[in-house]
Amino acid sequence: MGARTLLATRFDSSIRNMKPYSAWKVFVNGLTGQKGWERAWRDPEPKAQYDVVIVGAGLHGLATAYYLAKNHGITNVAVVEKGWLGGGNAGRNTTIVRSNYMLPGNREFYEHSLKLWENLSHDLNYNVMFSQRAHVTLLHSPAARDGAARRYNTMRLTGSDGELWDLETLKRTIPHLNYSPDARFPIIGAMAQPRAGTARHDAVAWGYARGADQHGIDILQNCEVTAVERNGSSVTGLQTSRGIIRAKKVGFAVAGNTSRLWRMADLGKLPIESHKLQAFVSEPLKPLLDHVVVFGVGGAHFYISQSDKGGMVFGGDIDWYKSYAQRGNLPLVQDVAECATSILPCLGRVRLLRHWSGVMDMSMDGAPFICKTPLENLFLNAGWNYGGFKASPASGWYFADLIANNRPDPVIANHTLDRFARGINIDERGAGPDPKLHG
Repeated sequence: MGARTLLATRFDSSIRNMKPYSAWKVFVNGLTGQKGWERAWRDPEPKAQYDVVIVGAGLHGLATAYYLAKNHGITNVAVVEKGWLGGGNAGRNTTIVRSNYMLPGNREFYEHSLKLWENLSHDLNYNVMFSQRAHVTLLHSPAARDGAARRYNTMRLTGSDGELWDLETLKRTIPHLNYSPDARFPIIGAMAQPRAGTARHDAVAWGYARGADQHGIDILQNCEVTAVERNGSSVTGLQTSRGIIRAKKVGFAVAGNTSRLWRMADLGKLPIESHKLQAFVSEPLKPLLDHVVVFGVGGAHFYISQSDKGGMVFGGDIDWYKSYAQRGNLPLVQDVAECATSILPCLGRVRLLRHWSGVMDMSMDGAPFICKTPLENLFLNAGWNYGGFKASPASGWYFADLIANNRPDPVIANHTLDRFARGINIDERGAGPDPKLHG
């Protein structure tokens, strides 16, 4: 009890010593040449041993470290990253946040994540620029409307929000969509989640990094894991480009590189494939779209919003062949451009500014893993498919809880590697990379 009390005292002390950002500090630094700002996080040397080592300084890894300290008082933690903080999928996505899921497991998980998003800037004392501009799913047939109504009624009955928009409401709200009756994808209405929206991906990474660092957590950049050391059924340490790091517990949160680390731990194969997911941004435009607009019909998959800088940010399906590349290819560029102009013809003459790819960890059923592994002190956070960004706060919250308590919270009880053998379905679509078609 005494040790726990001492730990809590250290934890509370670290909170009191934080120097929060404020409007006053912005004003004062504006008058003094911006010379009064402190470094947001340290660049420490690795210790010989930690209680917990998280591999991957993306949003999930940083959030896990932050909640280990904030929720559980575990601060002897390192986050190791082979490159720079937030340089992987954290900086390569379309920043959409939503919780419009229906089935048990996903429903509670993503709703908790959205609630964390709603207070995240205050919690981290860092503006993550979360804009609740609504997530609008276009509907193209009566069957699609019926299916969406079932989902959104389930959301409303379980404490979330959702609205069914008829065609006239949609036209008043977003007037410049292609409402022609002979459009490639005729629109009959939409389902909307008003509390959903977008956030600034790099600000989220920086906010979690700053929060974790304030609790004494070491963020070790340019520290690539080259081997996993084992003793029987336990991990004893990690060989890295900055030396050997011993750990009592290890968590993997490395997205599309999960299979590589899994093989380093000599654990064989995972039900995960790594695929590229491309994203695009246009040249800056005057305010055009103040919602997130999504549709999926006839094999097409498309989502678009407008950033604070004016660029139209959009994306679509994964590249169906397996790859670790962080660059896209032209067939998907054409596919996504066709989707964009079919729904928003006014974009036809807009220039594409740049495009990029994230390496997606695609599970076979489209749902993630937050679970223990065959090694008693190794924990897995992977398989996020298209949903990693919006899941970041809840992913870190529940992964930290799993690592701290060595057992899953009931919300993630079925996010396990053995759910396939048990016939558990978490995601409504129930499909990831479709290897039967594209293997």
